[in-house]
Amino acid sequence: MLEVVNLKKKYGEKEVLNDISFNVDEGEIVGLLGPNGAGKSTTIKILSTGLKATEGKVKYKDKDIMTNKKNYKSKIGIVPQSLAIFEELSAIENVKIFGGFYGLKGKELNERAEKVLEFVELLDRANDLSKTYSGGMKRRLNIACGLIHEPELLILDEPTVGIDPHSRNHILESVKKLRDNGTTVIYTTHYMEEVEAICDRAIIVDQGNVIAQGTLEELRSNVEENDVYTIKGIGLEKVNTQSLLAIEGVDSINLKEELEVSTTKNANNLDKIIQELINQKVKIKCVTTKDQNLETVFLNLTGRTLRD
Repeated sequence: MLEVVNLKKKYGEKEVLNDISFNVDEGEIVGLLGPNGAGKSTTIKILSTGLKATEGKVKYKDKDIMTNKKNYKSKIGIVPQSLAIFEELSAIENVKIFGGFYGLKGKELNERAEKVLEFVELLDRANDLSKTYSGGMKRRLNIACGLIHEPELLILDEPTVGIDPHSRNHILESVKKLRDNGTTVIYTTHYMEEVEAICDRAIIVDQGNVIAQGTLEELRSNVEENDVYTIKGIGLEKVNTQSLLAIEGVDSINLKEELEVSTTKNANNLDKIIQELINQKVKIKCVTTKDQNLETVFLNLTGRTLRD
């Protein structure tokens, strides 16, 4: 659906984006991640046509967005990090104003306004001034304004910043529903657990470059790190750890109440570890593996956490 090709952006001699390329397929949620200053905001501004790239192209369904701007803008919805609502107007007045920007009017506008407010669970407060809303409700209204014209592609820029857990969970569930109903979503966030909860793929940007992209499982597997097995059982306190260390691929042993065995990635030696423990009369109760989470992957790739 969306193709970003060799995108560059310079301010004078300062290069903010350096040859960024990625695709977004129809009907998926793609997380766009990066620490502060990585180039995410610049990329989003270019995708929303609010900023012109120095070099490169963005294509929407094989057409350059800058030479096909009117049609492209009618197909996308933008939900910015900064609230884009009118505080002195009611929720329904807000969404109708945004609907009017897209040429909606009359019965169609009224129906769509009620539909999007129902979707974000604000229909019962439709006639209340938005300034009376909580932070989470304002965020949900912000999303409703971006959905009024039923966009094919929705760009959400940190939509859960500073809101309560209920509103946050509602937004995450709403994004998944949009995807399930056919909307394609680009999602930026500083909360890695949100990416793990809703995104089909992630694109990691750092210092103006795409440094990794793929499904969450692909990103985890691309970062070299040992496999770690945690073993619970009876008789572990008497285990001869040297015999375990002699197994090919075993790097380290940590024995406390549980036995933690660190092995070279993809050594495929768990069967040998278990057999050795059985030989030493250990009664094994449970074996678990420690998966890398996306935060660990991000730290390995960038040297920083997502919130740095």
